[in-house]
Amino acid sequence: MSFVDALECSEPGTLRLVRRPAPVRGPGEILVRPRRVGICGTDYHIFEGKHPFLNYPRVMGHELAVEVVEAPEDSDFSSGDIAVVNPYLSCGTCIACRRGKPNCCTRIEVLGVHRDGGMTELLSLPAVNLVRSEGLSLDACAAVEFLAIGAHAVRRSRMQAGDHALVVGAGPIGLGAALFAARSGASLTIMDRDPERLAAATAMLGSVTAVVADSDADARIAELTGGDGYDIVLDATGNLQSIQAGFSSVAHGGTYVLISVVKGDISFTDAEFHRREMSLLGSRNAMAEDFSAVIAAIRAGAIPVDALITHRTSLADAADNLPRWAVQKQGLVKALIEL
Repeated sequence: MSFVDALECSEPGTLRLVRRPAPVRGPGEILVRPRRVGICGTDYHIFEGKHPFLNYPRVMGHELAVEVVEAPEDSDFSSGDIAVVNPYLSCGTCIACRRGKPNCCTRIEVLGVHRDGGMTELLSLPAVNLVRSEGLSLDACAAVEFLAIGAHAVRRSRMQAGDHALVVGAGPIGLGAALFAARSGASLTIMDRDPERLAAATAMLGSVTAVVADSDADARIAELTGGDGYDIVLDATGNLQSIQAGFSSVAHGGTYVLISVVKGDISFTDAEFHRREMSLLGSRNAMAEDFSAVIAAIRAGAIPVDALITHRTSLADAADNLPRWAVQKQGLVKALIEL
Protein backbone atom coordinates (compact mmCIF):
# COMPACT_ATOMS: atom_id res chain seq x y z
CA MET A 1 0.00 0.00 0.00
CA SER A 2 1.27 3.45 -0.89
CA PHE A 3 0.86 6.52 1.30
CA VAL A 4 0.58 10.28 0.84
CA ASP A 5 1.14 13.30 3.05
CA ALA A 6 -1.90 15.29 4.15
CA LEU A 7 -2.34 18.34 6.37
CA GLU A 8 -4.96 17.38 8.97
CA CYS A 9 -6.86 19.64 11.35
CA SER A 10 -7.42 17.04 14.05
CA GLU A 11 -9.30 19.45 16.33
CA PRO A 12 -9.71 23.22 16.62
CA GLY A 13 -6.27 24.79 17.01
CA THR A 14 -4.30 21.68 15.99
CA LEU A 15 -2.76 21.13 12.54
CA ARG A 16 -0.39 18.27 11.76
CA LEU A 17 1.16 16.62 8.73
CA VAL A 18 0.06 12.98 8.62
CA ARG A 19 0.64 9.96 6.39
CA ARG A 20 -2.50 8.45 4.91
CA PRO A 21 -3.21 5.62 2.47
CA ALA A 22 -3.15 6.92 -1.09
CA PRO A 23 -6.64 7.22 -2.60
CA VAL A 24 -7.79 4.75 -5.24
CA ARG A 25 -9.76 6.08 -8.19
CA GLY A 26 -13.41 5.06 -7.90
CA PRO A 27 -16.02 4.59 -10.65
CA GLY A 28 -16.64 7.83 -12.51
CA GLU A 29 -13.75 9.50 -10.71
CA ILE A 30 -10.47 11.08 -11.76
CA LEU A 31 -7.30 10.78 -9.72
CA VAL A 32 -5.60 14.17 -9.41
CA ARG A 33 -2.55 15.72 -7.83
CA PRO A 34 -3.28 19.07 -6.13
CA ARG A 35 -0.70 21.61 -7.34
CA ARG A 36 -2.05 24.76 -5.72
CA VAL A 37 -4.41 25.03 -2.74
CA GLY A 38 -5.83 28.40 -1.77
CA ILE A 39 -6.22 28.99 1.95
CA CYS A 40 -9.73 30.34 2.46
CA GLY A 41 -11.45 32.15 5.30
CA THR A 42 -13.35 28.88 5.75
CA ASP A 43 -10.06 27.10 6.44
CA TYR A 44 -9.10 29.67 9.08
CA HIS A 45 -12.56 29.26 10.65
CA ILE A 46 -12.16 25.46 10.66
CA PHE A 47 -8.79 25.80 12.37
CA GLU A 48 -10.30 28.20 14.91
CA GLY A 49 -13.37 26.00 15.55
CA LYS A 50 -15.80 28.59 14.21
CA HIS A 51 -17.29 26.73 11.23
CA PRO A 52 -20.92 25.62 11.71
CA PHE A 53 -20.95 22.65 9.28
CA LEU A 54 -17.92 20.57 10.25
CA ASN A 55 -16.76 17.45 12.05
CA TYR A 56 -13.12 16.80 13.01
CA PRO A 57 -10.61 15.54 12.04
CA ARG A 58 -10.61 17.17 8.61
CA VAL A 59 -8.19 17.65 5.73
CA MET A 60 -9.06 21.14 4.51
CA GLY A 61 -8.70 22.70 1.08
CA HIS A 62 -11.32 23.44 -1.57
CA GLU A 63 -9.68 26.14 -3.74
CA LEU A 64 -7.77 23.82 -6.02
CA ALA A 65 -5.62 23.72 -9.11
CA VAL A 66 -4.97 20.05 -9.91
CA GLU A 67 -3.02 17.93 -12.36
CA VAL A 68 -4.74 14.84 -13.73
CA VAL A 69 -2.92 11.62 -12.80
CA GLU A 70 -5.41 9.00 -14.01
CA ALA A 71 -8.74 9.36 -15.80
CA PRO A 72 -11.33 6.91 -17.19
CA GLU A 73 -10.92 5.99 -20.85
CA ASP A 74 -14.11 7.84 -21.81
CA SER A 75 -13.07 11.03 -19.97
CA ASP A 76 -12.43 14.40 -21.60
CA PHE A 77 -9.31 14.66 -19.43
CA SER A 78 -5.92 13.04 -19.92
CA SER A 79 -2.93 12.51 -17.68
CA GLY A 80 -1.04 15.77 -17.24
CA ASP A 81 -4.03 18.06 -17.87
CA ILE A 82 -4.41 21.01 -15.50
CA ALA A 83 -7.93 21.63 -14.19
CA VAL A 84 -10.00 23.76 -11.87
CA VAL A 85 -12.05 21.93 -9.23
CA ASN A 86 -15.69 22.65 -8.46
CA PRO A 87 -15.59 21.51 -4.81
CA TYR A 88 -19.37 21.24 -4.33
CA LEU A 89 -20.39 17.58 -4.58
CA SER A 90 -24.16 17.47 -5.01
CA CYS A 91 -26.58 14.54 -4.94
CA GLY A 92 -28.43 15.39 -8.17
CA THR A 93 -31.84 14.31 -6.84
CA CYS A 94 -32.88 16.59 -3.96
CA ILE A 95 -35.26 19.53 -4.33
CA ALA A 96 -32.42 22.02 -4.82
CA CYS A 97 -30.72 19.87 -7.46
CA ARG A 98 -34.03 19.31 -9.26
CA ARG A 99 -34.48 23.09 -9.37
CA GLY A 100 -31.04 23.57 -10.90
CA LYS A 101 -29.38 24.78 -7.70
CA PRO A 102 -26.74 22.14 -6.86
CA ASN A 103 -24.81 24.83 -4.97
CA CYS A 104 -27.30 24.47 -2.11
CA CYS A 105 -28.00 20.73 -2.45
CA THR A 106 -29.64 19.41 0.72
CA ARG A 107 -26.98 16.67 0.90
CA ILE A 108 -24.07 18.72 -0.39
CA GLU A 109 -20.53 17.68 0.44
CA VAL A 110 -18.00 20.47 0.08
CA LEU A 111 -14.41 19.33 -0.24
CA GLY A 112 -12.44 20.29 2.82
CA VAL A 113 -15.59 20.88 4.86
CA HIS A 114 -18.01 17.94 4.76
CA ARG A 115 -15.37 15.55 3.39
CA ASP A 116 -11.60 15.66 3.17
CA GLY A 117 -10.21 18.16 0.71
CA GLY A 118 -7.13 19.08 -1.25
CA MET A 119 -4.38 19.70 1.32
CA THR A 120 -2.87 16.37 0.34
CA GLU A 121 -0.67 14.86 -2.37
CA LEU A 122 -3.39 12.87 -4.17
CA LEU A 123 -7.17 13.13 -4.39
CA SER A 124 -9.87 11.19 -6.25
CA LEU A 125 -12.82 13.29 -7.43
CA PRO A 126 -15.97 12.79 -9.47
CA ALA A 127 -15.15 13.60 -13.08
CA VAL A 128 -18.10 16.01 -13.23
CA ASN A 129 -16.41 18.21 -10.63
CA LEU A 130 -13.38 18.96 -12.78
CA VAL A 131 -13.54 22.11 -14.90
CA ARG A 132 -11.32 22.65 -17.92
CA SER A 133 -8.77 25.34 -17.17
CA GLU A 134 -8.72 26.82 -20.70
CA GLY A 135 -4.98 27.49 -20.46
CA LEU A 136 -5.03 29.29 -17.09
CA SER A 137 -1.93 29.20 -14.91
CA LEU A 138 -1.86 27.07 -11.77
CA ASP A 139 -2.22 30.19 -9.63
CA ALA A 140 -5.20 31.40 -11.65
CA CYS A 141 -6.89 27.98 -11.46
CA ALA A 142 -6.63 28.07 -7.66
CA ALA A 143 -8.28 31.51 -7.62
CA VAL A 144 -11.35 30.53 -9.67
CA GLU A 145 -13.45 29.06 -6.85
CA PHE A 146 -13.27 31.97 -4.42
CA LEU A 147 -13.86 34.45 -7.23
CA ALA A 148 -16.85 32.40 -8.37
CA ILE A 149 -18.46 32.87 -4.94
CA GLY A 150 -18.38 36.63 -5.44
CA ALA A 151 -19.54 36.33 -9.03
CA HIS A 152 -22.48 34.18 -7.88
CA ALA A 153 -23.49 36.73 -5.23
CA VAL A 154 -23.47 39.54 -7.78
CA ARG A 155 -25.55 37.44 -10.17
CA ARG A 156 -27.98 36.64 -7.35
CA SER A 157 -28.40 40.35 -6.66
CA ARG A 158 -29.43 41.06 -10.28
CA MET A 159 -27.10 44.03 -10.23
CA GLN A 160 -27.30 46.30 -13.27
CA ALA A 161 -25.31 49.15 -14.74
CA GLY A 162 -26.07 52.33 -12.83
CA ASP A 163 -26.94 50.63 -9.55
CA HIS A 164 -25.27 51.96 -6.42
CA ALA A 165 -23.65 48.98 -4.72
CA LEU A 166 -21.81 48.52 -1.43
CA VAL A 167 -19.52 45.56 -0.73
CA VAL A 168 -18.72 45.15 2.95
CA GLY A 169 -15.50 43.25 3.59
CA ALA A 170 -12.33 43.59 1.49
CA GLY A 171 -11.07 40.05 1.99
CA PRO A 172 -10.78 37.62 -0.93
CA ILE A 173 -14.53 36.91 -1.17
CA GLY A 174 -15.41 40.59 -0.90
CA LEU A 175 -12.81 41.45 -3.52
CA GLY A 176 -14.32 38.82 -5.84
CA ALA A 177 -17.76 40.32 -5.34
CA ALA A 178 -16.38 43.82 -5.90
CA LEU A 179 -14.57 42.81 -9.09
CA PHE A 180 -17.75 41.40 -10.59
CA ALA A 181 -19.88 44.26 -9.27
CA ALA A 182 -17.54 46.61 -11.11
CA ARG A 183 -17.86 44.50 -14.27
CA SER A 184 -21.65 44.90 -14.06
CA GLY A 185 -21.29 48.66 -14.46
CA ALA A 186 -22.50 49.49 -10.95
CA SER A 187 -21.24 52.52 -9.04
CA LEU A 188 -19.20 50.76 -6.37
CA THR A 189 -18.29 51.45 -2.74
CA ILE A 190 -16.23 49.02 -0.67
CA MET A 191 -16.03 49.12 3.12
CA ASP A 192 -13.65 47.45 5.56
CA ARG A 193 -12.29 48.25 9.00
CA ASP A 194 -8.69 47.79 7.79
CA PRO A 195 -7.36 50.82 5.85
CA GLU A 196 -4.53 48.71 4.41
CA ARG A 197 -7.01 46.27 2.90
CA LEU A 198 -9.01 49.15 1.48
CA ALA A 199 -5.91 50.62 -0.12
CA ALA A 200 -5.14 47.25 -1.75
CA ALA A 201 -8.75 46.97 -2.93
CA THR A 202 -8.81 50.42 -4.51
CA ALA A 203 -5.50 49.69 -6.26
CA MET A 204 -7.05 46.57 -7.82
CA LEU A 205 -10.50 47.98 -8.56
CA GLY A 206 -9.67 51.44 -9.83
CA SER A 207 -12.88 53.47 -9.88
CA VAL A 208 -14.24 52.66 -6.43
CA THR A 209 -15.07 54.61 -3.28
CA ALA A 210 -13.51 53.30 -0.06
CA VAL A 211 -15.12 53.69 3.37
CA VAL A 212 -13.43 52.75 6.64
CA ALA A 213 -15.82 50.83 8.89
CA ASP A 214 -15.41 53.04 11.95
CA SER A 215 -17.68 55.26 14.03
CA ASP A 216 -18.04 57.71 11.13
CA ALA A 217 -19.07 55.06 8.57
CA ASP A 218 -22.83 55.67 8.81
CA ALA A 219 -22.40 59.40 8.24
CA ARG A 220 -20.07 58.75 5.31
CA ILE A 221 -22.57 56.34 3.70
CA ALA A 222 -25.37 58.87 4.16
CA GLU A 223 -23.18 61.51 2.52
CA LEU A 224 -22.27 59.27 -0.43
CA THR A 225 -25.87 58.22 -1.09
CA GLY A 226 -27.69 61.46 -0.27
CA GLY A 227 -29.28 59.63 2.65
CA ASP A 228 -30.90 57.06 0.35
CA GLY A 229 -28.66 54.06 1.06
CA TYR A 230 -27.47 51.58 -1.54
CA ASP A 231 -29.53 49.73 -4.13
CA ILE A 232 -27.54 46.59 -3.35
CA VAL A 233 -25.43 45.72 -0.31
CA LEU A 234 -23.30 42.56 -0.23
CA ASP A 235 -21.75 41.45 3.07
CA ALA A 236 -18.65 39.27 2.91
CA THR A 237 -17.25 39.90 6.39
CA GLY A 238 -18.14 36.74 8.29
CA ASN A 239 -18.90 39.07 11.21
CA LEU A 240 -22.24 38.96 13.00
CA GLN A 241 -22.21 42.62 14.04
CA SER A 242 -21.31 43.75 10.53
CA ILE A 243 -24.14 41.74 8.99
CA GLN A 244 -26.68 43.20 11.40
CA ALA A 245 -25.40 46.74 10.88
CA GLY A 246 -25.66 46.34 7.09
CA PHE A 247 -29.47 46.40 7.10
CA SER A 248 -29.40 50.16 7.69
CA SER A 249 -27.29 50.72 4.55
CA VAL A 250 -29.89 49.29 2.16
CA ALA A 251 -32.11 51.73 0.27
CA HIS A 252 -35.90 51.51 0.20
CA GLY A 253 -36.71 48.79 -2.31
CA GLY A 254 -33.08 47.62 -2.20
CA THR A 255 -31.46 44.21 -1.86
CA TYR A 256 -29.20 42.81 0.85
CA VAL A 257 -27.08 39.77 -0.06
CA LEU A 258 -25.40 37.74 2.68
CA ILE A 259 -22.40 35.88 1.29
CA SER A 260 -20.58 34.92 4.48
CA VAL A 261 -21.66 32.28 6.98
CA VAL A 262 -21.61 32.91 10.74
CA LYS A 263 -22.57 30.95 13.81
CA GLY A 264 -25.47 32.42 15.73
CA ASP A 265 -28.72 34.22 15.02
CA ILE A 266 -29.01 37.40 12.96
CA SER A 267 -31.51 39.97 14.20
CA PHE A 268 -32.95 43.08 12.58
CA THR A 269 -35.77 45.52 13.23
CA ASP A 270 -38.81 44.04 11.51
CA ALA A 271 -40.68 47.33 11.12
CA GLU A 272 -37.71 48.97 9.40
CA PHE A 273 -37.23 45.90 7.18
CA HIS A 274 -40.85 46.09 6.02
CA ARG A 275 -40.84 49.86 5.70
CA ARG A 276 -38.09 49.57 3.12
CA GLU A 277 -39.61 46.48 1.44
CA MET A 278 -36.10 45.13 1.40
CA SER A 279 -35.13 41.90 -0.37
CA LEU A 280 -32.89 39.69 1.76
CA LEU A 281 -30.94 37.01 -0.10
CA GLY A 282 -28.55 34.29 0.95
CA SER A 283 -25.78 33.43 -1.51
CA ARG A 284 -24.15 30.04 -1.08
CA ASN A 285 -21.17 28.68 -2.99
CA ALA A 286 -21.29 29.03 -6.78
CA MET A 287 -22.62 27.31 -9.90
CA ALA A 288 -21.11 26.12 -13.17
CA GLU A 289 -21.98 29.38 -14.95
CA ASP A 290 -20.13 31.33 -12.26
CA PHE A 291 -17.00 29.24 -12.75
CA SER A 292 -17.27 29.85 -16.51
CA ALA A 293 -17.72 33.60 -15.96
CA VAL A 294 -14.61 33.77 -13.78
CA ILE A 295 -12.48 31.75 -16.19
CA ALA A 296 -13.59 34.00 -19.06
CA ALA A 297 -12.80 37.13 -17.02
CA ILE A 298 -9.32 35.86 -16.13
CA ARG A 299 -8.63 34.95 -19.77
CA ALA A 300 -9.74 38.45 -20.76
CA GLY A 301 -7.19 39.97 -18.37
CA ALA A 302 -9.91 41.51 -16.19
CA ILE A 303 -8.85 39.84 -12.92
CA PRO A 304 -5.53 40.85 -11.27
CA VAL A 305 -4.59 37.34 -10.12
CA ASP A 306 -0.99 38.28 -9.31
CA ALA A 307 -2.16 41.06 -6.99
CA LEU A 308 -4.64 38.78 -5.24
CA ILE A 309 -2.01 36.17 -4.30
CA THR A 310 0.22 37.67 -1.62
CA HIS A 311 1.53 34.70 0.42
CA ARG A 312 2.88 31.23 -0.39
CA THR A 313 3.86 28.16 1.58
CA SER A 314 4.43 24.42 1.23
CA LEU A 315 2.24 21.62 2.56
CA ALA A 316 4.69 20.92 5.40
CA ASP A 317 5.21 24.58 6.32
CA ALA A 318 1.47 25.33 6.23
CA ALA A 319 1.13 23.65 9.63
CA ASP A 320 3.02 26.65 11.05
CA ASN A 321 1.99 29.35 8.59
CA LEU A 322 -1.78 28.84 8.48
CA PRO A 323 -2.25 29.40 12.26
CA ARG A 324 -0.03 32.49 12.06
CA TRP A 325 -1.91 33.95 9.08
CA ALA A 326 -5.19 33.33 10.90
CA VAL A 327 -4.25 36.17 13.26
CA GLN A 328 -1.56 38.14 11.40
CA LYS A 329 -3.48 39.62 8.47
CA GLN A 330 -1.13 42.47 7.54
CA GLY A 331 -0.60 42.44 3.77
CA LEU A 332 -2.54 39.18 3.40
CA VAL A 333 -5.08 38.80 0.63
CA LYS A 334 -4.78 35.20 -0.57
CA ALA A 335 -2.26 32.57 0.52
CA LEU A 336 -1.46 29.53 -1.62
CA ILE A 337 -0.02 26.14 -0.70
CA GLU A 338 2.28 24.96 -3.50
CA LEU A 339 2.69 21.23 -4.09
